[in-house]
Amino acid sequence: MAVLVTLSIGLVWWICAWAFGIKAFDAFLLTVFMVVCAAAFVMVKPFLNKMRRRGPTTVEDHGGAL
Repeated sequence: MAVLVTLSIGLVWWICAWAFGIKAFDAFLLTVFMVVCAAAFVMVKPFLNKMRRRGPTTVEDHGGAL
């Protein structure tokens, strides 16, 4: 879900930045960076919880999707 929200925010940023005169490719690179960071966080989050000795709270923490 975090990746989807980040993608939506990134695409809104891309359109707004393009409208204000920033080159479309440069704005899109920032969107891609944001989505990659969000995806990396989602993939690393279960391991961080395990290192901090916290149990998974939802099915999504195990890698499943609803």
